[in-house]
Amino acid sequence: MTHDVIALTPAMPDTKTLLAALHAGGPDLRVNGAAGGAVAELCRADGRPLVSIEAPRFLQLPGEAARLLGRMTDMDPAAPVWWTEVRGASAIKEARRLAGSVAGRLTALLGGTTWPREAAHTDVVTVLETDHVGQALPGPTGIDVLTGKAALVIHDRPIAAATTWLTDVIRFSTGTGRELHLITPPSTRLTFPLRTLLDHMPGRWVVQDPEHGYRDGLTGSELAWSDGHFTPIVEGEGRPRIALPFQHPRADGVGERQLVLSLRTIHPATDQLVLGGALECAWQVLTGAAPAGWSTAEPVNLPWSRSQLTALARDRARSSLPTWLVVVGAPERPAIATTRIVHTHAGIEEHITLALGHAADQRPPVDVLPTLAEALADRHNLATMVTELRPARADLTAPAHHEPASTPISFTLGPRATADLGFDRTRRALADLAPVQLGPTARPALYFALGDGTDPSAWQRLHRVSAYVNASRSPA
Repeated sequence: MTHDVIALTPAMPDTKTLLAALHAGGPDLRVNGAAGGAVAELCRADGRPLVSIEAPRFLQLPGEAARLLGRMTDMDPAAPVWWTEVRGASAIKEARRLAGSVAGRLTALLGGTTWPREAAHTDVVTVLETDHVGQALPGPTGIDVLTGKAALVIHDRPIAAATTWLTDVIRFSTGTGRELHLITPPSTRLTFPLRTLLDHMPGRWVVQDPEHGYRDGLTGSELAWSDGHFTPIVEGEGRPRIALPFQHPRADGVGERQLVLSLRTIHPATDQLVLGGALECAWQVLTGAAPAGWSTAEPVNLPWSRSQLTALARDRARSSLPTWLVVVGAPERPAIATTRIVHTHAGIEEHITLALGHAADQRPPVDVLPTLAEALADRHNLATMVTELRPARADLTAPAHHEPASTPISFTLGPRATADLGFDRTRRALADLAPVQLGPTARPALYFALGDGTDPSAWQRLHRVSAYVNASRSPA
């Protein structure tokens, strides 16, 4: 069981309020700073942390708390709220009660509520010296078990998100050559940003099922603990054994679909560059509105601002660091994106993955994709874009059971890449499928319509055109 409790308050927890909350363990505990001052730790006299309190985040976007925690019946989902995350050390017996007292004192003084509701109280919690604490773990707070091969995080929220502390653990894991193991019950779902992170790093979503043991939440492989990390259990010919609950999922999200765009832009590195234009354009074309907010983690807490995210990316680039962002839309129109911004020899690159959720009675806007591709190629330095349609939950979360694979719809090659590879040569990449020329004749982009989102053979066409493009880029 995880030991984290979240306080949601209408007013900001100021220093006086936080000090009152930190007295939940009595006067003998110490307070230390961590994560450059973004985290306060309530510690024993020997310095071992008992509870960590993250800096409060002001959620200005309607519905953002409900997206990650579910609807709070006693709170207005449209009202701004302060989100304060409190996490107890998992190896300490009384840490969950201590975290509940810290969060409960915040809401007692400021109003609001906690998640989970039943965790909140205002009692003084005494942590005995005999309570098991194990060995103090290096790295950021939030790691429950650390081995030479893996960092394990136990998480039992209904929605697991790419929160600040979890992204810190991810950076620590990858920086030290370890895998991240996120351990959850079967009922937990991943947000789209967290699933995207796990898809692109050495990590694993470990589902702990009381009846069926451990399995990978994304692939369904049964898992066993061996030599300091979880590994798949294999059958004959080295194939992983798939857990029965993964093969026979619950009938949730029937008929719902997700439209997913993966696009890359390359901009000249100039002082006048303002990032975010391609994502804003795609959002506007596909939903009729601009993005609602952005942040470097979930929950998303800042109103949409291209100038502010550009300033952040520029500051990080001065230290040769990439920038990773989460962008969300209005709650009534499910859409979420991740963006990775990096400075390469080609220029300033944006790697964007945008997902839009559609209920069973809604038709994904597939017909506007050529128009969107032309706008991105003409005005936003599009390099490539792949679009796919997949049967999946409209709320854009990933459950711990099998979901059908996505199917490609289109592949777009931007004008710069088309010119570099040669227009006449590239448009013959698929002998049986002529691409649509987009934009001016002098600087065209190419749009390959691969299918309608239901034809599995579209994958073969995508592989063929991708292989052709990559082979054309390779030196002779």
